[in-house]
Amino acid sequence: MVKKPESTIDESWMTTYSDMVTLLLCFFVLMLAASSPDVARYEQIRSGMNESLGNKSINKPIEMMVVELTEDIQSMNAEEGISLGTDTRGVVIEFTDAVLFDYGSAELKKEALPALKRLAATLKSERYNNFNFSIEGHTSDDKFSNPQFPSNWELSSARASSVASFLEERGIPRVRLKVTGMYDISPKYPNHDPFGEPIPQNRRKNRRVVIHVEPHFN
Repeated sequence: MVKKPESTIDESWMTTYSDMVTLLLCFFVLMLAASSPDVARYEQIRSGMNESLGNKSINKPIEMMVVELTEDIQSMNAEEGISLGTDTRGVVIEFTDAVLFDYGSAELKKEALPALKRLAATLKSERYNNFNFSIEGHTSDDKFSNPQFPSNWELSSARASSVASFLEERGIPRVRLKVTGMYDISPKYPNHDPFGEPIPQNRRKNRRVVIHVEPHFN
């Protein structure tokens, strides 16, 4: 009696199916990243996808910038006056006003220049040519006026302009620089407690200069 050959199931289609599912997953991940424009997260997703596809030469400029700037700040023991992070726009460098300016002044302190020079040297590197700089001057709601600056609007704008001018002097083209005076409209901390009393330490923290380092895509 001839033995009937066993039937086999062709599962080769599963390879194509799994590839299709993977591509769909990548597509929806990219759509999610595009709907919430967090450029730092987008860089992580893109690099992760490239790694999964076997691409070993992956460019991570935001991650590289954060590492380099962190080393700069730590080497100068400037962590108390300069903080670093990322947000949906890119890299964020924040200076307390006391590090850069005397009270009521928009002239950069001489003591601040070495730190600014060090950071500017990193930021103007050719590898970061695709980044722009949005510089914001912030004050508290504490009323201020002098003959040079009638209000905090002028003071916050002048302080941001001083930092932008310094970066331009250190080699960053002004077409990549933008200045904004923010007064007290974007405080990090409440200027007053629930009873309406001023909180002096919060007011000090709210007086700051923030540099948003944002990638731009051609």
